[in-house]
Amino acid sequence: MLARVYSCAMIGLDGVVVEVEVDTAQGLPAMVIVGLPDAAVQESRERVQAAIKNAGLRYPRRRLVVNLAPATVRKEGPAYDLPIALGVLACSGQIPLESVENAMVVGELSLDGKVRHTRGVLPMAALARQQGFRRLYVPSADADEAALVPDLEVFAVESLGHLVAHLCGHQTLQPHRSIDLQALPAVGQTDFQEIKGQEHVKRALEVAAAGGHNVLMVGPPGAGKTLLARAMPGILPRLTIDEALDVTRIYSVADQLPSDAPLVRVRPFRAPHHTISHAGLVGGGNWPHPGEISLAHRGVLFLDELPEFSPRTLEVLRQPLEDKVVTISRAQGSLTFPANFQLVAAMNPCPCGYFGDHQKACTCSPQMVTRYQRRISGPLLDRIDIHIEVPRLEVDKLSDDRLGEPSAVIQQRVEAARQRQQQRFESLKAADTEHEPHPMVTCNAEMSAALVRQFCALDEAGKTLLRTATTRLQLSARAYHRVLKVARTIADLEASQTIQMHHLAEALQYRPKLEM
Repeated sequence: MLARVYSCAMIGLDGVVVEVEVDTAQGLPAMVIVGLPDAAVQESRERVQAAIKNAGLRYPRRRLVVNLAPATVRKEGPAYDLPIALGVLACSGQIPLESVENAMVVGELSLDGKVRHTRGVLPMAALARQQGFRRLYVPSADADEAALVPDLEVFAVESLGHLVAHLCGHQTLQPHRSIDLQALPAVGQTDFQEIKGQEHVKRALEVAAAGGHNVLMVGPPGAGKTLLARAMPGILPRLTIDEALDVTRIYSVADQLPSDAPLVRVRPFRAPHHTISHAGLVGGGNWPHPGEISLAHRGVLFLDELPEFSPRTLEVLRQPLEDKVVTISRAQGSLTFPANFQLVAAMNPCPCGYFGDHQKACTCSPQMVTRYQRRISGPLLDRIDIHIEVPRLEVDKLSDDRLGEPSAVIQQRVEAARQRQQQRFESLKAADTEHEPHPMVTCNAEMSAALVRQFCALDEAGKTLLRTATTRLQLSARAYHRVLKVARTIADLEASQTIQMHHLAEALQYRPKLEM
């Protein structure tokens, strides 16, 4: 007898329907699994056999052939345990064949028949609804995550025995309740009002948040660079439901979704250590998985002690910073992961950290300072819009008990500026002009050269100032356009239709005074 059960395989962030075919044949009792399975899938033979026996069911003493179709798609992980077990029970007549029709099944089995957590359930549920499946059987630990997808009956499965009783009509499982996305709480973050002083740095981070610009903070140890970076997500615009689902999908595939939070409601903040490998940052593996830059999608990627990262690791950031995606090629094919993150980097000015400090003398030689600063390539620095110095904090400000401006107030100004930018790009798209923006353009930092020319026009005084600054600061063509983008963002924060002289002057202050 031939039985078919449908499951799902993950390729990057997308799912593919897998047809699990189980057939019985004459021969010695054994199970053969074909269809490009990896070691974890091959090991499911022992798990399935033990789970069926310990659930009080009968394991057929015949030769079983399990085919995972399509055979051209690589199958990895233990998520096929439950569908294989149902296929074995269906072909041996212990459950009705029609009970698993029009349903998708995923889950790992323990030896006692319990169903364990499986990564990537959210994109699997989205695929099930897209392909017209009416029911989805998932582990109980993943039911909340699967229920984020509407118009799909999700059943939380505790154990193989409970699912068999449901399919045979002995004990009915109720569909898992759908999740109210708006009711899910957001986790608290570092508030700007708790950070003493550094008002000009807070202003620079507000400008960066309003326009989606990348930031580099340079200052001595203990000046507050890390604390300021950790407060950055709190002033970014709140995640929309579509953005939250987009981020949650990545975390689900990477198996980093918290068990008590089925949906990511706050913008990600990723702070990898400088010892991270190339594959850990951009993603990789025999079959690539998302890296830190994809986990920071729609959030902040914080690189502390920037010069300590290996040059090869830093250079791979250049393409994602421009294209907002990362493509990983392997012999089996290429996968593209989203990487629309905001880079916030921090560094000391020299190895000892006190070059230029007015209170503590620097012990580094000029050659050491130059060599340290040159660890960061010019092309990477050119892709950073805002360079800001973070000086040592004065004792008077440290001892002051007054609180600063709350993050919620700054966030309101940032969201208002982002709204103006979106309205500007949407109006241009509706006009259907030759300068229609790319659909992904959502903030000033993503503007193309054509959009910069259209929306960042200067008067004669502004052109003269920018021309002089370009010569003195030796700005590249990319840096020239980035100054205009930052000036446009500053104007949006003030609800100004045009870029004024003081907007441009502030934008120029965010360029490094001397090229490192």
